[in-house]
Amino acid sequence: MEEVIPAHDVSWRAAAPRTQVHTRDVQYRGYRRDDGLWDIEAELTDSKTYAHKTPDRGILQAGDAVHGMKIRLTVDDDMKITDMAVLMASAPFPECQQAKPPMSRLIGCTLGRGWRRAIEHALGGTQGCAHLRELLFNMATAAYQTIPHYRNHLRRLAAKPDPVLKRPPPHVGQCLAWDFNGPVVKRHRPQFFGWKSHKDEPNAASAVTNTERTSR
Repeated sequence: MEEVIPAHDVSWRAAAPRTQVHTRDVQYRGYRRDDGLWDIEAELTDSKTYAHKTPDRGILQAGDAVHGMKIRLTVDDDMKITDMAVLMASAPFPECQQAKPPMSRLIGCTLGRGWRRAIEHALGGTQGCAHLRELLFNMATAAYQTIPHYRNHLRRLAAKPDPVLKRPPPHVGQCLAWDFNGPVVKRHRPQFFGWKSHKDEPNAASAVTNTERTSR
């Protein structure tokens, strides 16, 4: 099927003649559980378009999974992990399965600021699996897309008012579109247009230092 390129995406040119040789499929799914908790699932599959020899699994045919991995995080409304499950249906080596038990170290962590640091601390390097870490990184974003959005949806269905926010939502100030000084924030979150926390103010650190000096 011919690819349709929107007029504003002029940098995305039609591809040169080519042959696909590898596919990595990654999916994230969010679920509202009947018990009030949430499941965030991530799945990764790597496959080739040709038969190839592997060190421990012999010949894999075209379409066979080189990596086939799933993670399920169960979290509460605050996105704190209460449970997890890991499946490695396909992996290059039998030793890869040893990366599953350490994943439980993340139970009790929260999918929010500091999430990537928590992953690296608990599972970085030879403590864990590189592909499971890659899946984990974006599970926080999937949770954010799942939980607050669906709770807002339910609140609106119940004709309840939007909560009054004292601080900006986590996504504001984290990308070009949601720049505190940009037009999107001005249109949709005007109460936070130009917003800066105390720690972000350029003179905050020196002000604290001067106060400490004066009090000595």
